[in-house]
Amino acid sequence: MGLSFMKARYGKWSTKSFESSVLCDDGNILKASLIVDASGFTSTSWSTISVAQIAHGILAEVESHPFDLDKMVLMDWRDSHLNEPYLRANNTRLPTFLYAMPFSSYLIFLEETSLVIRPVLSYKEVKRRMVARLRHLGIKVKRVLEDEKSPILAAAIAECLGSTRMIRGKSIYYKVWNGLWPTERKCVREFNCFGMETLLKLDLKGTRRFFDALFDLVPSYWHGFLSSRLSLQELIMLSVSLFGHASNLSRFDIATKCPVPLIEMMGKLALEAI
Repeated sequence: MGLSFMKARYGKWSTKSFESSVLCDDGNILKASLIVDASGFTSTSWSTISVAQIAHGILAEVESHPFDLDKMVLMDWRDSHLNEPYLRANNTRLPTFLYAMPFSSYLIFLEETSLVIRPVLSYKEVKRRMVARLRHLGIKVKRVLEDEKSPILAAAIAECLGSTRMIRGKSIYYKVWNGLWPTERKCVREFNCFGMETLLKLDLKGTRRFFDALFDLVPSYWHGFLSSRLSLQELIMLSVSLFGHASNLSRFDIATKCPVPLIEMMGKLALEAI
């Protein structure tokens, strides 16, 4: 079919299990299996994105902090710092948590982040939650040395691809695509998306129960899960073990909120196998 260009403005997009579409301002509808939004973090299209992860992180010089210097806080889901009714109610529905990595008694990296979220929170609200948490912990920031919003990998990849002028077209497309997404990795991604859709249906208490069960597993399971090193077979074994270690309430959450994402995952895995 070749490549064609059109001049139009983005109107809105919709995402379904097996197809996505973009509605342009001139009425044209473009359909694809994959849509890449390269409009940037502050784009208004973020309000319509299906799922996302948002974070506010700082490397800060502080007067003091309550964390052990030889430990890192991985996921602090507590909400006792949210005294404002609006913040607490919204956090129950769309929870965020704290990462903390102290370098010394006065230098620390702090990040308020969502695991996965839909709809996307405003960056302003994430910052408000972090301010409330630091105030509750008695952490007074003297100076922000670095500010983190999102990774810059996309720009680096685009620059590298753009600099290779002699390699273009289907050749580079297939090399890049197959290098990034071999069949095993695509299957692992579908399984992770299944887990993501399940987590999106959990409230704050359900999320806490889920991670209580996860961190009760053999360390090699959750180490591999959090570092994306597990194969598809290992992920299946992890899921069975997780269900066995989960509380009855957590099992009920999983059993009642998994069926639709599970069917979608099985359909996509079947397509990969064809």
